[in-house]
Amino acid sequence: MQIITDPTAMQRISEDLRMKHQLIAVVMTMGALHEGHISLVREAKKQAGTVILTIFVNPSQFGPSEDFHRYPRPFDKDAAMAKSAGVDYLFAPEPDLIYPEGFQTSVATGSVAERFEGALRPGHFNGVATVVLKLMMLTRPHLAIFGQKDAQQLAVLRTMVRDLNLNVRILEAPIIREHDGLAVSSRNMYLSTSQRELAPLLYKTLTETAARLAENSENYKEILDASKERLSSIPAMNVEYLAIVDRDTFVETRPDNDPCRCLLIGAVRLGGTRLLDNVQLPPRKTAEDGGA
Repeated sequence: MQIITDPTAMQRISEDLRMKHQLIAVVMTMGALHEGHISLVREAKKQAGTVILTIFVNPSQFGPSEDFHRYPRPFDKDAAMAKSAGVDYLFAPEPDLIYPEGFQTSVATGSVAERFEGALRPGHFNGVATVVLKLMMLTRPHLAIFGQKDAQQLAVLRTMVRDLNLNVRILEAPIIREHDGLAVSSRNMYLSTSQRELAPLLYKTLTETAARLAENSENYKEILDASKERLSSIPAMNVEYLAIVDRDTFVETRPDNDPCRCLLIGAVRLGGTRLLDNVQLPPRKTAEDGGA
């Protein structure tokens, strides 16, 4: 595995790989690698002959009161994990090489980025889209693989790739979970022991709510309200949102419009740690298969 820190060198290597007809897949991360990231690398290796993993803690996607400076950066451990997983190139540039003095151009994301995470974190998705576009220009991938946990980010990036005619295919990988259902995330390390015990209740609530919606989609508003109340009653848990959305537009929708396009999304805050999760809504049950 080669470690590259210079953007110009990375771009030159990527162009050379393309000239040699190598299929390139990229996995973009902010480091603090975990099994979720490694699962993306495994999928990348199935899809392409060359895998590039990027590590870049992107300052432009953090708000003024967020955790940019304390975000974990265990680079040596990350590099060892990447090498063990079979990564070919690890691209880890410094911020001043990605955003040099005088940098002023950015991607303006549209309506898909205005709701939920976008409303709670103004400017976040502009920062994500800008750095992803830059990293795509530097790594020149045919495929880019992202996890389903950050579902709104996926929708934003798919929209950007479509709107800007980027010749990159976005692949979606399933959420990797702990034994108790908690979605694996680098920020889980911030949870205290008591908070970690409560954290799986978000996923438990989402799965139970999805099952109720499959049984009784007509009363979806009451079901959602009841689920929010249950989560809100948990000590130290602050519910930020729980909603049914179209997976591509992130517009709120009814669960019986097209369940295959519907995601049940949720975000809560435990202490200073935000947890995000989502589940695909199952098909609505009918009288023939025992539903209402």
